[in-house]
Amino acid sequence: MTTTAIRYVHLDVFSDRPYGGNSLAVFPNAVGLNGMQMLQITQEMRHFESIFLEPTDDPYCFRTRVFDLVEELPFAGHPLVGAAATLHRQVGSIPEARWKFLLGRREVEVSTRCFGPNSYSGLMDQGRPVIGSLVDDRHEIAASFRLEPQDLAEALPIQVISTGLRYLVVPVRQEALARASIARDISPLVAKCGAEYAVILSENLDEIRHWTNDGSLEDSATGSAAGTIAAYALHHGLVEAGKFFRLSQGRFVGRPSTLNLRPTGSAGAVEKVEIEGHVAFVGSGELEVIP
Repeated sequence: MTTTAIRYVHLDVFSDRPYGGNSLAVFPNAVGLNGMQMLQITQEMRHFESIFLEPTDDPYCFRTRVFDLVEELPFAGHPLVGAAATLHRQVGSIPEARWKFLLGRREVEVSTRCFGPNSYSGLMDQGRPVIGSLVDDRHEIAASFRLEPQDLAEALPIQVISTGLRYLVVPVRQEALARASIARDISPLVAKCGAEYAVILSENLDEIRHWTNDGSLEDSATGSAAGTIAAYALHHGLVEAGKFFRLSQGRFVGRPSTLNLRPTGSAGAVEKVEIEGHVAFVGSGELEVIP
């Protein structure tokens, strides 16, 4: 272990007030940390995810790594929005800024706006989605979420979509949303469908629920999943291209979140999806001992 201190910022993403949305630890300068150290720090912080940044020669571009409590993630939503707002706050009260994050071989851009002291929002371009296959096994999928087949939205298909992480989008009837939970580890199920995770979507397209695959944790705001919902909605002609629509998450865990989604293109060719949300700063500190 080393005693070199490292600074972090604690914030909540997709909420305009602290103690809502999805909490996050941002490490603005993680130079010198390796992946195992980052994972141990994430597990110590106990946020759903932590994000680690390393500056480049461009002051608006950062090499980036994101970890959840188990592993490194190739892509994530709320950590990138939160990191961008943190960087904007560091540079001062300029009204707008644009940030680039290098995640392995992928580049993600986030635009931020400052509305006043400690009031920021971020708009993330998740790029062109990959529209995957439709899934027909409604009985097995319903049972995996402790639902009956008739609880699934009859007019909306189950489908795999990715904007960086592959989600199985499972639309359900509005009244079934509150009853959904994971009956058993769904990793084999989603893998069989060609996905990595699953997201439950209300048939009105206004609310989602997402858990870890073993059902042990329910997420309060999932930017990567929200991006797939934007693509799904436009692909099936349920929303108008180029216009924002609002998605809620987190009320079942007491952390209400709001995500604004904007898909562009057409039903036959979704060109890109963007997600937008507010960021609330909670505090900051230092880790005095690094693993």
